[in-house]
Amino acid sequence: MDSILVKGSGPLNGQIPIAGAKNACLTLMPATLLSEEPLTLTNAPRLSDIKTMTELLQSLGAEVSSLQDGQVQALSSHNIDNHVADYDIVRKMRASNLVLGPLLARLGQAVVSLPGGCAIGARPMDLHLHGLEALGAEIELKDGYLHAKAPRGLKGAVMELSFASVGATENIMMAATLAKGTTVIKNAAREPEIVDLADCLTKMGAHIEGAGTSAITIEGVDRLHGATHPVVTDRIELGTYMLAPAIAGGEVELLGGRLDLIGAFVEKLDEAGVEVTETEAGLRVKRRGDRIKAVDVTTEPFPGFPTDLQAQMMALMCTAQGTSVLDEKIFENRFMHAPELIRMGAQIEVHGGHATVTGVDRLKGAPVMATDLRASVSLILAGLAAEGETLVNRVYHLDRGYEQVVRKFSGVGAQIERIKGG
Repeated sequence: MDSILVKGSGPLNGQIPIAGAKNACLTLMPATLLSEEPLTLTNAPRLSDIKTMTELLQSLGAEVSSLQDGQVQALSSHNIDNHVADYDIVRKMRASNLVLGPLLARLGQAVVSLPGGCAIGARPMDLHLHGLEALGAEIELKDGYLHAKAPRGLKGAVMELSFASVGATENIMMAATLAKGTTVIKNAAREPEIVDLADCLTKMGAHIEGAGTSAITIEGVDRLHGATHPVVTDRIELGTYMLAPAIAGGEVELLGGRLDLIGAFVEKLDEAGVEVTETEAGLRVKRRGDRIKAVDVTTEPFPGFPTDLQAQMMALMCTAQGTSVLDEKIFENRFMHAPELIRMGAQIEVHGGHATVTGVDRLKGAPVMATDLRASVSLILAGLAAEGETLVNRVYHLDRGYEQVVRKFSGVGAQIERIKGG
């Protein structure tokens, strides 16, 4: 199993290109199931999760071609001949459940295994199912599979989500595009990935209003057509690489970065003493002083501080001046990186969804174990600020969400290499 070796090497300088959003692309790809005509996605990230979604769509009968070194995904679902999403594929990735809504809308039936993914919390499917049932679907769980059917077709409905779930909003929104009548999703998720999906579906002929607000209205249409759509910038990759000069010093420009994608995160960086400025090509980041100030963070649905940047922010706080408190309000098991940071000399106390971090002058390199996708990169960031060498083991998680991570870090002066496992 591969590992990544990081050596604390001082300030970072240069440019890092930011890829298209993993979470957006994984939602856009199943949208192909809604139409017989081709869907082309540009600015696609090159990640193992994209390959998994490709495998899943192909198993359903879709044609998927990866072009231009993987940055273009050409999809066609003119001949969907299977409505069963098999466990062996779905178990690899949580986003696999996003084929449920499109299959129901297009074929009137779907059998989808309960999904897998990072072990960072329960993340139940209840909201997805309640929303689809409100549209007229009949769903039952048998032998680990969700058996869904809509014998009389899907019909528009008004519903309110008990939690602003991104996945549930996406699944319901896709299904509602082909439902008869009007659907209103109240307390809908507001993430940029939701807006990106709505933009793509609109290009395909859907009638959607309110994406990016807490109330989304979808007027069902008889059919959708093909489209070409660029995947939105990955705000989590953007925030991750913005933390590199904040932790190690120096000045880095993030190509393709946008402030509107990460406003709450940038506010916390400013409070901590990190300067972020807009450029013609993206965002430039540098530390104002020699040491970061401790800040408190509470994760919230967008537009709040992203849970997917909590682990990385904890790495920054490990060497901050003072004590910071991080409250995780989204996922209950998302402090599994804390014990590994403690191995590097960090002072962290965790009580449930509450972590207290007291900054130390310097971290020390150590062998550590990645527990999930965001934890993996938080340990790499910590290694940039540590004395000596940090060996991050079990980095297969990293390949799910960060493309060419070694190349991007080394491109701004980090001493980092990937060590192939046996």
